[in-house]
Amino acid sequence: MTPPVHLAAQLAVNVLDAQSLLAAFDVLGVGVVLFAETGLLVGFFLPGDSLLFTAGLLCTGTADHGVKLSLGPLLVAAAVGALAGSQVGYLLGRKAGGALLARSRSARLHEGAKRAEELLERYGHAKAIVLARFVPVVRTVLNPMAGALDVPVRTFTLWQVVGGLVWSVGLTLAGYALGSSIPNVDRYLLPMVAVIVAVSLIPLAAEVLRSSRAARAKGARG
Repeated sequence: MTPPVHLAAQLAVNVLDAQSLLAAFDVLGVGVVLFAETGLLVGFFLPGDSLLFTAGLLCTGTADHGVKLSLGPLLVAAAVGALAGSQVGYLLGRKAGGALLARSRSARLHEGAKRAEELLERYGHAKAIVLARFVPVVRTVLNPMAGALDVPVRTFTLWQVVGGLVWSVGLTLAGYALGSSIPNVDRYLLPMVAVIVAVSLIPLAAEVLRSSRAARAKGARG
């Protein structure tokens, strides 16, 4: 039976704070949060990037937050949560179509849906599915959008697995590597998380720039 004090601490967890989530739920929380963020539209606000990076950092035992995670179970939980969530999101979109988004009044969610649809149209299925993993909100809504737009199951599954593993395992190992090499790294946690999130947007920015240049070149030839 869960002690009352520990239960109260879990109930008081701040779901927007990565360290609070990890202190309350350990690696299980990582899997659950990633599943919700990538599979359920209600999870679009959850801190996937910072959670993965912080969890990897806490595997080193160098951060003074009273939380020590094991890298192996963490990687498994992160991968399973990210991959299962995306597949569930796709299946929900395939079944319910646009009705899921139509019920939401969140302007941020609808903006994410617009960007997700633009990604699919501009870059094709494979590249869009991988790139979306690195863009907050878009990685939540692209999965049901792909289902609603009838992206083939095999295509979606293949590329969501590729993108999901690169995202979940990559960010976790980035946190672990930095935590292992920098003394007292927890002092710099917030700016480091900001840098990781910014770096994760580089592939999308590069694609946008390349596409823009290609469009200008095509216009000049026309």
